[in-house]
Amino acid sequence: MSPWLPILMAVPVLGAIVVALLPKGSDKLAKQATLLVSLVVLVLTLVMAVQFKTGGPRFQFQAVYDWIPSFGVKFGVGVDGIALVLIALSAVLVPIVVLASWHDADGTQSADGTLITPKRSVKTYFSLLLVLEAMMIGVFASTDIFLFYVFFEAMLIPMYFMIGSYGGAQRSYAAVKFLLYSLFGGLLMLVAVIALYVVAGKGTFMFPELVGVIQDPATQKWLFAGFFIAFAIKAPLWPVHTWLPDAAAQAPAGAAVLLVGVLDKVGTFGMLRFCLELFPDAAKAFTMPIVVLAVISIIYGAIVAIGQTDMKRLIAYTSISHFGFIVMGVFAMSQVSQSGAALYMVNHGFATGALFLAAGFLIARRGSPHIADYGGVQKVTPLLAGFFLIAGLAGLSLPGLSSFVSEFMVMIGTYTSSAFGSGALAVAAIVSALAVILAAVYILWMVQRTLNGPTAEPVKAFKDLNVREIVVLAPLIALIIGFGFFPKPLLDVINPTVTQTLVNVKVDNPAIAEKGAGQ
Repeated sequence: MSPWLPILMAVPVLGAIVVALLPKGSDKLAKQATLLVSLVVLVLTLVMAVQFKTGGPRFQFQAVYDWIPSFGVKFGVGVDGIALVLIALSAVLVPIVVLASWHDADGTQSADGTLITPKRSVKTYFSLLLVLEAMMIGVFASTDIFLFYVFFEAMLIPMYFMIGSYGGAQRSYAAVKFLLYSLFGGLLMLVAVIALYVVAGKGTFMFPELVGVIQDPATQKWLFAGFFIAFAIKAPLWPVHTWLPDAAAQAPAGAAVLLVGVLDKVGTFGMLRFCLELFPDAAKAFTMPIVVLAVISIIYGAIVAIGQTDMKRLIAYTSISHFGFIVMGVFAMSQVSQSGAALYMVNHGFATGALFLAAGFLIARRGSPHIADYGGVQKVTPLLAGFFLIAGLAGLSLPGLSSFVSEFMVMIGTYTSSAFGSGALAVAAIVSALAVILAAVYILWMVQRTLNGPTAEPVKAFKDLNVREIVVLAPLIALIIGFGFFPKPLLDVINPTVTQTLVNVKVDNPAIAEKGAGQ
């Protein structure tokens, strides 16, 4: 058994305990300790990732320990290619978020000069960040379905307190709404997990041992529904998306990055792994209705984003559109579409993370998230404006930036998929392409209203990015550009897992898809 994954989870938990136990008044030390722990996790993750063998067994770095033997529950962890890149995404974003959140727990100033004081201490905020990191690693690494459910629910707790205690003026409402939606989905999933255990009759929750066990089509459909609704809420997918704009708008910028950049990916990750492989017949039966919901999410999210006046709500609605692309790619069930969807999960985390953080730096200077309160920012803070522009262009999937590769793969993979008759999926791909135009509208309009035009009076007092803020944004921009021109390292890791998924689902794919995914 490999110790890598248990160590990756244990390090941030131990770090959170140390930070929480620091004496009162040690705010700076708490921040420094959190940054150090998150960097240690990042280094360990990269060292582990280098040892991953793309031609090896699907699940690597496995560790399985008895947890609740009487029910067959194990502490089972291991990673395939998709889980590995999502854990790496988490490990990269957390130290960036720590640096970006250096003053988030100190209180924020609104546009009218009122100080919004957090309900809890600085060290509590940074302890929650480390606990959340451990939960994020755990949920992607779980190979025991019951353990996955535990992490799926447990990671709600630190995020709930980060929104409810350190967010904006309506933080309590947003935190409760986020929690209630998530708990409802989690309840449905728990029922489905228990039913799966009983119906399978295997006496285990281990995912590899349950693949292909449920054969009855009707049973598959009911169990699929329980898992899918929970994941659709988490993603979120229209029409169960309404919690996200409120949560993202009220959360501190750093917490919003982890919420939209990582936590929401658990939904699409769950669809790709559990919904498809455990219930392949049900997944095929529900494919077209789900693709329709995905296309609605793509278009709806983009249209509503155009009308937003709040910067963070606009970014949240763009994410609803992006998640629609990911879901469409997953259920189009071609090699290219699913590889594109998995790649989209990673690239969306970098692009939206950079956009949220750049917007957060603007909001911290002005005290307002309203786009109309800005104007002429590029004349005063050219460096911040430049980072904001590049992040925005990544959000509209400009060629040469990482999101373009993902979006193109999803659309071409959906269009060429022969899994369920090319006609219906081709129409879905064509309709979804409308979002490319809409994305240009909402991003460029936001950029024009904030960066260009006459300089607003309060903007004249802005200071450009300091060293800490440059260190926060520069790695994300570098990753966006780097993977835009050279996504092969990620695809080499993702493709074998997608291939195995399609084998388990028993879907044949056109040769063009297989050829495209390998390039």
